[in-house]
Amino acid sequence: MPEVCKYLLVGLVVCFTSFQEGVTGFGATVLALPFVTLLLGLDVAVPALFMQAWILAGLIVLEARRNIVWHEYLHILLFVALGLPFGIWMRHSINPYLLKWILAGFMIAVGAQGLIQLMMGKPHSKMNRNKKLLASLFLPIGGVIHGAFASGGPLVVIYATRAIADKLLFRVTMCMMWFTINTVMIAQWLLSKGQHAESFKVLTLCLPFTLVGLYMGNKAHYRIDEDAFRKVVYSVLIASGIVLICSLRGWL
Repeated sequence: MPEVCKYLLVGLVVCFTSFQEGVTGFGATVLALPFVTLLLGLDVAVPALFMQAWILAGLIVLEARRNIVWHEYLHILLFVALGLPFGIWMRHSINPYLLKWILAGFMIAVGAQGLIQLMMGKPHSKMNRNKKLLASLFLPIGGVIHGAFASGGPLVVIYATRAIADKLLFRVTMCMMWFTINTVMIAQWLLSKGQHAESFKVLTLCLPFTLVGLYMGNKAHYRIDEDAFRKVVYSVLIASGIVLICSLRGWL
């Protein structure tokens, strides 16, 4: 494939996933990673998408920072931070195949359950203390998976979608989380040995696509109602699981 066509396809993938994250506040990296890896290889795709997601989250935080739910952000950050270093250490030490299958199945099951409840007309209810503690157990696991495979975001979303009811508060709090986590991941990558020039090249070429996707997604976010927003969130969880399965089966 000509190099121009390859980078154009990457840009279109980034534009679509940036739009989706502009609406929901999560999912850009996990959805884009299989496609961009297929086109550019894992060593280039992961750092480029981490930096792209960092910029994307930073712009959303800058625009809506007054709506961050700080106590939930700190709660999520504390629990995710427990798992993140283990994930970074495990990145080159374990076989990720089985774990990714479990993660994909879990995302699809949770997304399907949430969609079914919404379609049955069950209202969103805030978690009590016991349910919150139980749901918090997903956060360190999300930190491990994010550190190892850049795919732990959906487990954080499973907690956050139950803890933060308002769509605007949910989106910006999630983006503050991704901005913080990806700052750590990017710093770790930059300090590691290796060639970084190609990933920076991809980031630069994709930046216009990121901005266009974010602009359209941001406008859509403010127009969508709460019920439709939650349906989109659960649909993205299902889509993330399906994309992960397709990549594991070698279909992407």
